[in-house]
Amino acid sequence: MDKKLLIDALVKVTLGIVIMGLLLFLPAGTLNWWQGWLLLAVLFVPMIAAGFVMMKKSPDLLRKRLNVKEKQKDQQLVVKLSGLMFLAGFILAGLGKRFGWWTLPSWVSWAGAALFLLAYAMYAEVLRENAFLSRTIEVQENQTVVDTGLYGIVRHPMYAATLVLFLSMPLVLGSLWAFLVFLAYPFIIAGRIRGEETLLRAELAGYEEYCRKVKWRVIPFVW
Repeated sequence: MDKKLLIDALVKVTLGIVIMGLLLFLPAGTLNWWQGWLLLAVLFVPMIAAGFVMMKKSPDLLRKRLNVKEKQKDQQLVVKLSGLMFLAGFILAGLGKRFGWWTLPSWVSWAGAALFLLAYAMYAEVLRENAFLSRTIEVQENQTVVDTGLYGIVRHPMYAATLVLFLSMPLVLGSLWAFLVFLAYPFIIAGRIRGEETLLRAELAGYEEYCRKVKWRVIPFVW
């Protein structure tokens, strides 16, 4: 086992849990918020389990997933806007808990958790199908076009999965206001997808033909 990779993964997961906890529970002013704990559980428990699986079966894929340094300036803006969305959404959800702002019924939180886990399973399947996935936009050495499985339905199933993942987060927290903030995500990610496709059309052999074969980017019959 690659000890350096293990330490890097554990440090980033621990940091993520701490930051998420602070963003949620500090604005809420209490630790007695079951929706906040539910979100932390459905987010990080599968993430940790998936990390150990990747470390054993595909350490190179885990290494790429831990790489978050985006090189393209326009894509750096997309990353920053996404970060602002998360920051605003989680803080609003916490403040909603503290001040009793419009809170959704408990069943919505449980339905949101189920939806989140379903999308996580879809995300895992995308990782299984495409070994070239990276968190940065790039064309890798010996990369080929993947056009089977979920990639035979939409061109960007990973973004389809994250769309459901992120929109279900405020539902888990039971926050209508946070959900309204997270509705910005489809518009933010649209810019990233266009930039990614421009690069892939130019540098990845066969991608232009793939785009003609699979018409829909993220949502079948919609976009």
